[in-house]
Amino acid sequence: MDKLLRASGFEFEKINYYLQPLSETKLRELIKKMGIKTRDLLRTGELVYRELGLAKGDFSDDEIISLMVQHPELIQRPIVERGERAVLGRPVDNVRELL
Repeated sequence: MDKLLRASGFEFEKINYYLQPLSETKLRELIKKMGIKTRDLLRTGELVYRELGLAKGDFSDDEIISLMVQHPELIQRPIVERGERAVLGRPVDNVRELL
């Protein structure tokens, strides 16, 4: 991913959200820019996903966003943001389309 972004000629900032956690506001902004449902950003294979019972579907978007901020391992990654759009970096073709 880094190689593709460098080759594109665009400047970019890489953020490790374990070290620089995303705020609820930023997470909402990214979800809106991606045009996806909040639940679509969840990593369903994570242990914490099962421990929290997120598969049951009884959680509001606000609750899911709050849990993603508290447990960043729940967030699909990488997320690439450019201007008013953002995409999941997998598959990498998503990023190519964004650039």
